[in-house]
Amino acid sequence: MGGSLRQLLLLLALLVFSAAASHQVFGVAELIPNANLRDSMRITQDDIIETVNNHPDAGWTATRNPYFANYTIAQFKHILGVKPAPQGVLRNVPTKTYSRPLNLPKEFDARSEWSHCSTIGNILGKFICRSSKFMGLPLFGHCGSCWAFGAVESLQDRFCIHFNTSISLSVNDLLACCGFMCGDGCDGGYPIMAWRYLVQNGVVTEECDPYFDQVGCKHPGCEPAYDTPVCVKKCKEENQVWQEKKHFSVNAYRINSDPHDIMAEVYQNGPVEVSFTVYEDFANYKSGVYKHITGGVMGGHAVKLIGWGTSDAGEDYWLLANQWNRGWGDDGYFKIIRGKNECGIEEDVTAGMPSTKNMVGNYGGAFGTAIA
Repeated sequence: MGGSLRQLLLLLALLVFSAAASHQVFGVAELIPNANLRDSMRITQDDIIETVNNHPDAGWTATRNPYFANYTIAQFKHILGVKPAPQGVLRNVPTKTYSRPLNLPKEFDARSEWSHCSTIGNILGKFICRSSKFMGLPLFGHCGSCWAFGAVESLQDRFCIHFNTSISLSVNDLLACCGFMCGDGCDGGYPIMAWRYLVQNGVVTEECDPYFDQVGCKHPGCEPAYDTPVCVKKCKEENQVWQEKKHFSVNAYRINSDPHDIMAEVYQNGPVEVSFTVYEDFANYKSGVYKHITGGVMGGHAVKLIGWGTSDAGEDYWLLANQWNRGWGDDGYFKIIRGKNECGIEEDVTAGMPSTKNMVGNYGGAFGTAIA
């Protein structure tokens, strides 16, 4: 009898445990639809816009940016393509600093400083994707390739600044061909590893390997089965040789997070790639000096830093070009508060110097500063 009682008690205990476990599982499951429901909401929200515009210390204006008119929060998160670099990688990366005696201007804009370099002010146009997965979204909305854009665009600017040579370099080469070294392609990458790819492999010209077709979104990267473009290592134009169209960086380095060092780097060498944390309210930026006011973390993003200044209200800011096309922000640009590491904007700054490799064969003659 005692044995039967023990078995009965054991059975009851198992039933109670199962019921508790089931309740916990259902409790977790109940949270998932809510999370999915939130990700399906539009990234442009009236309550966020109102909160920012009614905040006495915001310093910037929010609006419904047409670029994100059809974006959900999930789709917005997908284009934020910066992954945190593994610590082991960063330990081997040199960090540049500058001496204080360097006299820096109170305001600086790389577009006017090097006005002959049209690439510095290039912002993507308004092309619409035809893929069923991202129907109606701006062309680059399917891919978290900002980590690649920031590096390639900064390097091509520096080719013009140091060699007086205007070229457009291929983001697609870096995005498609760097592989695991750089991260996960359209699902995000590491800016510093992008620069290392530019050192080791270089990138071809945009003409050789374009990011998209002008006639519509027919590039493999636009199809659901090919989130990251396929690396083909063959120029679109048959008379061009892939390896001959490569352009390289001499080195890959980080810049110390002190604003003076960042300013000195841009002032002496040209635009740099910067990464920062994006919050919900940033999607609604229109003008002014951004600082985070409201909304949750969406992900990491990379852009090109081209200058600095001080607003009429006395706020020091950084000036940056964002490749979400001219329909977003202040004609594609934005300002963010300087000197306070807002959203981590000053702690992950990367760059490299252009190389003369392949330059003589492609362009001939002498060019600017000689860099090996």
